[in-house]
Amino acid sequence: MDVKQIPEGVKTEKIYSASNKKYIDYLICNDAATLIYMANLGCIEINPWNSVYMRPDNPDYMILDLDPGDKAFKEVIKTALVTKEICDEIGVKCYCKTSGATGLHVYLPLKAKYDYDQVRTFANILASVIHDRLPDITSIERSVSKRKKKIYVDFLQNSKGQTIAAPYSVRPRPLATVSTPLKWSELKDYLTPQDFTIHNILKRLDKAGDLWKGVLGTGVPILKALKKLEKL
Repeated sequence: MDVKQIPEGVKTEKIYSASNKKYIDYLICNDAATLIYMANLGCIEINPWNSVYMRPDNPDYMILDLDPGDKAFKEVIKTALVTKEICDEIGVKCYCKTSGATGLHVYLPLKAKYDYDQVRTFANILASVIHDRLPDITSIERSVSKRKKKIYVDFLQNSKGQTIAAPYSVRPRPLATVSTPLKWSELKDYLTPQDFTIHNILKRLDKAGDLWKGVLGTGVPILKALKKLEKL
């Protein structure tokens, strides 16, 4: 990004990109004015890092991206509910949202207590336990051919520089769907990502409030949870 073209008041931060082998000026979207500026640039969806620029090596949350493959969305819902079941068993909070496209995202709040390697290791083990409970419909194989059209429990999103659609982000999809936080009780077989669009999200927020607030709250103790997880 050419910082000379950025209006006054919009913050950027130089961060080294290993893949590009150079420093890049990243936009810091932390207020409404910057969000409007990004929308004016044509940024339909917002895909942030898992960490903030002040603590780039310590993610604020862990993500499991449940990608349906060729499975029905009700099977993705089943996978998310099993994920919640496991998290309850090991005593950690988790939150769910639609991707706004075809899948679901499950987040665990971390409050930047751990580095990316620790978080990814924990996510890998959690994904493996999910797969063990649902071997017929899930896969943790990165290779599409090896997944055999099953739901991909993607734990590799927990790497520095990886991005994923933010909560409340509009997606460039039919109906202008929105990545929408959910109550766990809303995960029913009839639910679809197309239920939430730019036409109804504001009314939903007025009624339900910000269901995502807890993701940036108290971090879960994943080192303690890991010991419980390894016993499952």
